Amino acid sequence: MANRDKAARQLEDHCTAQKGKSDRLTTSTGCPIDNKLATMTAGARGPVLIQDFVFTDEMSHFGRERIPERVVHAKGAGAFGYFETTHDISKYCKAAPFESVGKKTPVAIRFSTVGGESGSADTARDPRGFAVKFYSEDGNWDLVGNNTPIFFIRDPMFFPSFIHTQKRNPVTHLKDPDMFWDFITLRPEATHQVSFLFSDRGTPDGYRHMNGYGSHTFKLRNKDGEYVFCKFHFKCDQGIKNLNRHRAGDLSATDPDYAIRDLYNSIATGNFPSWSLHIQVMTQEQADKHRDNPFDLTKVWSQKEFPLLPVGKMVLNLNPKNYFAEVEQIAFSPAHMIPGIEPSPDKMLQGRLFSYSDTHRHRLGTNYLQIPVNCPFAARTRSYQRDGPQCVTDNQGGAPNYFPNSFTGPMDSKSYEQTKFTCPGEAARYETGDDDNYTQAGIFWRDVLSEADREATVDNMASHIKDAAEYLQKRTVVQWGKCDEDWGKRLEAKLAEYKTQASATANL
Repeated sequence: MANRDKAARQLEDHCTAQKGKSDRLTTSTGCPIDNKLATMTAGARGPVLIQDFVFTDEMSHFGRERIPERVVHAKGAGAFGYFETTHDISKYCKAAPFESVGKKTPVAIRFSTVGGESGSADTARDPRGFAVKFYSEDGNWDLVGNNTPIFFIRDPMFFPSFIHTQKRNPVTHLKDPDMFWDFITLRPEATHQVSFLFSDRGTPDGYRHMNGYGSHTFKLRNKDGEYVFCKFHFKCDQGIKNLNRHRAGDLSATDPDYAIRDLYNSIATGNFPSWSLHIQVMTQEQADKHRDNPFDLTKVWSQKEFPLLPVGKMVLNLNPKNYFAEVEQIAFSPAHMIPGIEPSPDKMLQGRLFSYSDTHRHRLGTNYLQIPVNCPFAARTRSYQRDGPQCVTDNQGGAPNYFPNSFTGPMDSKSYEQTKFTCPGEAARYETGDDDNYTQAGIFWRDVLSEADREATVDNMASHIKDAAEYLQKRTVVQWGKCDEDWGKRLEAKLAEYKTQASATANL
């Protein structure tokens, strides 16, 4: 049909590119196959022979096709393109992608939902992952963030429990509003992010119409060894568009792959999406004097105090050639940094520096960085790491595998050392639950949301929490009333409306 979109015509386009010619069919060893329509048997009605390598080769691979699904961010879409520096920030950062105006660096990006499985709907109410891999000549830099500038928790100890509340009840295997709202009301630092989530920003209109944020506080270092703290903001050049919960629900039923399809077709038709990168910077002195902890992932930095500074533009102009190879196997980690980009004391960032790479080694294997989409192809990798399952390089040939050595093995250099910093205080477990959890959420309600947005947010919250236990509903009303008294009252009134509707329905 002539009106089919690019995604629907992918196989036809492939056939056209091949000029209608088929390649020779082989086994995984490259041996040509004589007949793929039948197994080898002892007679027409006899048993299958174990010598049928065509069959055993096919089936043994088929049984191992699925790699472990990502624990979070299981479903997503990917694309490739470039980042171009448009403004000089060398006084802040010496990182290779920013070293000169006009420089272009290849990038890969993966967008995703967070809580759902691989087959879940793209339009679920959920944060969206926004992970960017810069293939620089100093190695790969991964900026692994979300479409929100904040997160639910500020201490990584809570991360497994928080994610469990987003998943399925271990008895019923159903999403459970009691689990969600119980945790949220017991950990009030989540209030700010939940407020974002239950506004219509919680259901972006595809991946092309949302911002991306590094979210964490990072450290930038210039060539003179001076540093500042930084937050990264990718501003969507297409404009922000969101779905109301009714439209999102309809799409969940009629087109659960809506966002993946939209991104693929946009790039395939030459409508390349782009984002403008900005940074906020804060000096150590400003951080020491700031009223809030500047390394608290549940809070933003005021743009009035720390204005956005333009850096460059990211353009996506190439779809994956194969989803599994280039999207399912792509692996991002905040620990993948390059000279000029360093971690801050952000507790959540510190926890992620360990957990992401550890997860990739479980999911993809010890040598996951040799997979082409993860390989730092713009840099020359030389190390003392060897062997392991699925090593597909020359294993660094005859070079020595120990350090130090006297045989021209790769050498370290003080020129790449990170900035020194002081760690004040005693080593202990410092609980942060009683920090200010409500002020910024109140500002979001009063100063960011329009009246229509506020009405939608209240309805979105109430439509979800109405299925939770009544005492959890009451705890939620109290919690959001601390952000703004009007918010709490309107949420309570909306819940009362749902309760009246439910009673009326029950009496029919």
